[in-house]
Amino acid sequence: MNGIADLLPLRDIHLPPAIGWWPPPPGWWLAPLLIAGLAFAALWLYRRRRRRGAIQRIALSELAALERDADLSASLKAQRLSILLRRVALSVHPRTEVAPLQGRAWLQWLDRALCDSGFTDGPGRALLDAPYRPDIGSADLDALFALCRDWLTKIETRR
Repeated sequence: MNGIADLLPLRDIHLPPAIGWWPPPPGWWLAPLLIAGLAFAALWLYRRRRRRGAIQRIALSELAALERDADLSASLKAQRLSILLRRVALSVHPRTEVAPLQGRAWLQWLDRALCDSGFTDGPGRALLDAPYRPDIGSADLDALFALCRDWLTKIETRR
C-alpha cells in the first residue's frame, strides 16, 4: 500500500482561512442601533415627565406662597390665582388652545381637567368677578385655593 500512496499525487487536508472580525455580521450592526434607539426614547420620556413635574412643582410652590402672603387682599389674591392658572395652562397646553379663552369659556376649560364644575358653578367663579368685588370671604378664598391646588395636581401635557 505504501507504493500506491507514493504514486498518487495526494495533498494533505487544507482548512479554510480563519474568519476575520471585520466586517461584523448584520446582527452586530442592528444591536447597537436598537440599544441607542431605546436609550434615546427612554431619555425623551424621562425629560418629558420631568418637565411636567417641574411645572407642577413650581406652580404649587407659587400657590403656597400666594396663600401665605398676608399683605395681599383677598381680591388681589384671586387675581393672582387667575394669572397663575393662565401661566400654567399656557406652559402646558398649546397657546392656540388656551390664549383665546376668557370668561365662562375659560372656566369651562379649567373644569375639563377636573371632570367637575368647580370653576363654573363653584368657588372658581371668583376668578371672573374678583377684580370687581370689594372683598372675598375667607371661606370662599380657601375653597378657591383648594380648587386651584386640585387643578394644578391634575394638569396633563399635550405638547
